[in-house]
Formats: sequence, structure tokens, C-alpha cells
Amino acid sequence: MILVTGANGNLGSATLAALHARGVVATGGSRTPGEGMRPLDFDDPAGLDLAGVSTLVLVSAGFAEDDAVVGRHAGVLDAAVRDGVRHVVYTSLTGAGDHLGFALAHRATERLVRAGGLPWTILRNGLYAELFGGLLMWAGRGVESAFGDGALAAVAREDLADAAATVAADPTRHSGRVYELVGTSITAGGVADRLGVPHHTISVGEYRRRLLDETPGLLPFQPPMLASIATAVRHGFLAGTTTDLPDLLDRPARDPLATAVAAASATRPKASVSS
Repeated sequence: MILVTGANGNLGSATLAALHARGVVATGGSRTPGEGMRPLDFDDPAGLDLAGVSTLVLVSAGFAEDDAVVGRHAGVLDAAVRDGVRHVVYTSLTGAGDHLGFALAHRATERLVRAGGLPWTILRNGLYAELFGGLLMWAGRGVESAFGDGALAAVAREDLADAAATVAADPTRHSGRVYELVGTSITAGGVADRLGVPHHTISVGEYRRRLLDETPGLLPFQPPMLASIATAVRHGFLAGTTTDLPDLLDRPARDPLATAVAAASATRPKASVSS
């Protein structure tokens, strides 16, 4: 049986749906499991139960400080060895993302996956097109960002879910492989053009100030992470593309620009919509 962790999250739920659409027997694991899911709390390593799981799709539990994330992943990987899991598929971060503020937890987890003794596949996911569009800030009738003219090889989350499902459905074929799953390059200006509005660049310092002073609800580790995305895109570190994603999917990837435009449009204030 295939088990997908984080099955109530966006990537986990999409991966589980993609497996079911293929007719593959799979279940989800979650701290708050839905019907037919397995309880799976990474913060309770002694209670982790992976009995009967043949392939584990470990969706990164990245919403925390690095030590907490790596500790969670270490616990579930130990449980995988103990309970006889035969293959681990880990959703990591694109290699180009080593400049990002959340890369360390991914690279540390990759080490754990490789050293764990189980067959493995590492999916180094690019940044979501949905995230890129969602980070554009509406101001008047245009959008602002700290991305400048920099490009991002963004990828639609649904494509990453399809890729994870493809690997999980036939893991032996992908054993020992590291896939760089990025899309085609898009820019904030390109998203703005598609929306029919201007794009204005702000400094990274101004963006960080807004995150710290004007964005309620962010946890302490989040502003540095978001600022690192802005500066990495702005200075061209995340624009490189590969063919791994379409090769793995055996089809063209979805258009990340359209996905980013839809995400930006969803946050558009009603007052800024042209009559």
C-alpha cells in the first residue's frame, strides 16, 4: 500500500487524488485524518504506525523551524525502517534553491533518506506558480513585488502531485533517482501583463519591512523565508529549467504563467477590477 503524508495539505491531497485517478490503492496520513486516512502525527514519533505501507510518499513537513522539521522527518524515516516500508519518495526543494531560507531542512532530510537503508527517490520540487502569483501585492490598479525583473522556473502544484503519483505508482523504476522538477521561467512583469496591470518593483528591504510590520499572522521564521524567495528570484538564482518534469510526466507541463495569473487574480481587490 502507498501512504502519502500531509494528506490534508495542498500537495499531499493532490498527490493522493492523482494516485486514486490512476486506480492505484493509496491512503493518506495526517495529524487530523479524514475518512479512510491513517492518523500520523510527526510530533509523536513513538506513535507513528507505518505497518503495511510499501511505499511512503513523505511530503515535507516544512511549516516550522529547521530543527523541528528535520526532527519530524527523522522520526517518520525511523518508523519506515522499523515497520518494513520498502521505498521512500521524498518531496524536496529544487537544487537551485540552496540560497533559500528553508533549504537546509530539505538537504538535511535528503541525507537522512539516503542514509536510511531503504530504496528512495527524491523529488526536488520547484517553487509553486501558485505561490509566485500569490506573493504579488495589489496596490491601486497594479501589483508590486520585490522580484524585480528576475525570472522563476515556476511549476504548477498539480504537476508536482502528478509527478509524485507517477513515481509512487512504480517506485522501483525510479529508485536512487533525484529529479529536478521545475517549470518554465516566468516573471512578475509577465504576470502583470497578462492581468492587464502595471508591475512596480520595491526593494527587498521594503518587502521585509512590510512582512514584519504589516503582515499579521506570520510566524517568526516566515519573513526571512519569504524575503529569501524575493531576493533569489530578483537576482536570477531560480530561473534555470530542466526537462525532468515533462519527461517524468510523459507530457508537457502545465503553463505556470496561467497558474500564477489565476493565483494573483484571486487576491485582486474588487475595487481594482476595471469596469
